[in-house]
Amino acid sequence: MSDWKNIKYLVIDVDGTMTDAGIYYDEHGNELKKFCTKDAAGFFAAKKAGIQVLVLTGRECAATIRRMGEMKVDYLVQNCKDKVQYLTEFMRKHQIAKEEIGYLGDDINDFSAMSLCSFVGCPADSCTEVKERADYVSTVKGGHGAVRDIIEHMLRERGEWEQITAELYGTGI
Repeated sequence: MSDWKNIKYLVIDVDGTMTDAGIYYDEHGNELKKFCTKDAAGFFAAKKAGIQVLVLTGRECAATIRRMGEMKVDYLVQNCKDKVQYLTEFMRKHQIAKEEIGYLGDDINDFSAMSLCSFVGCPADSCTEVKERADYVSTVKGGHGAVRDIIEHMLRERGEWEQITAELYGTGI
């Protein structure tokens, strides 16, 4: 298990992690995605905890731009064909140590990049290799709130979830 307190950046995949991995096309050829609104609580809690979010995806889609704008992500990189190369350069540029970065992904195209990170979380329906590598396997499937669940788990491990949600939502828990 990683030292979750040191995580300052989270890399999050889109298809299969934030979505159910389905790709929808309308009659005009536009690509559509269904995002789970439950994940918003995780994004906002991570931000409140001082964690920066890098959304890194191999596809390009206007719906992703719109949703990640709503989530106020710090970095959005689409159409990334080599996640290892991109993440290596990103970490070098921002002087990020392995201990400071976590990765949320679901499939084989995320696997190699995960080795650059000290914490790995994945949805319940991730591929076997990713599940075996993960520090935390959510009980929730991709596109159904898995990102929120993983971030909540990480922040609970850090002892921060209750205070952060109380400050964000006035829950008083």
